[in-house]
Amino acid sequence: MLVIIVYPTIQALWISFHSRSFLNPEDVEWIGLVNYQELFADPVFTLALKQTILLTVGAVVSMYLLGLGLALLLKENLPGIGKLRSLSMVPWVIPPVVIVIIWTWMFQVDYGLVNLLMKMVGGPNKSWFGDKSWALPLVTMLRVWKDAPFVAIALMASMQSIPEEYYEAAKIDGAGRLQMFRYITLPNISYISMIMIVIETIAAFNSFQMIYIATGGGPVNATEVLGTYVYQQAFREYALGYASAVGAVMLTLLAIFTVVYIVLEDTE
Repeated sequence: MLVIIVYPTIQALWISFHSRSFLNPEDVEWIGLVNYQELFADPVFTLALKQTILLTVGAVVSMYLLGLGLALLLKENLPGIGKLRSLSMVPWVIPPVVIVIIWTWMFQVDYGLVNLLMKMVGGPNKSWFGDKSWALPLVTMLRVWKDAPFVAIALMASMQSIPEEYYEAAKIDGAGRLQMFRYITLPNISYISMIMIVIETIAAFNSFQMIYIATGGGPVNATEVLGTYVYQQAFREYALGYASAVGAVMLTLLAIFTVVYIVLEDTE
């Protein structure tokens, strides 16, 4: 923990107050809050922050609702449910690079599955990942498609730990399926739900790999998020101090969200 997390975090925070370049890593100059002042005056950073929040909210809400619905299905004792549970985990275990390749092929111009289907109904034939209006929703869908099964399996395991006597007593009292879901299932999976939401929020907020492979932050910054922006500043602009400042802001926002959310969940 000290080697992989604590030391790099402290070093990154220290570097954020300095002017330091990868081209001359030994040349370090203390500049105080200059990196942060430039950061909040940078329109690309503001855009990346906005798009990171949109992606995070959209992905977490979608994958939780989808995962919850899938968990309700998978916990039922239906014919072939074991195979369905196994198949449902396939997107989660596929490497991100493979997922991006599959999706970019599906949305490829002219011969992609989506465009072939669009042609059949008279729809447009275009590069969906190259469209400013569609690029961010599509990379959000990538995140949802990959992580929703993980959320579903975690919620299903939590649901299966609820004593069956609760439901039997509710049935005797005349409760319907919706009432049992509202007053028995949801309260008893709230702790696992909190963990899943925190984990997926952190993962979505730090999104980089799939976005970088799919769009590289384009087109025209349409999918530029804080993760890709940090990479660009550190490894393309060689502005290590500035990139560290972006990382420090990301760390602060995630820490605030996690603490506030957990406190509110414990209060409820």
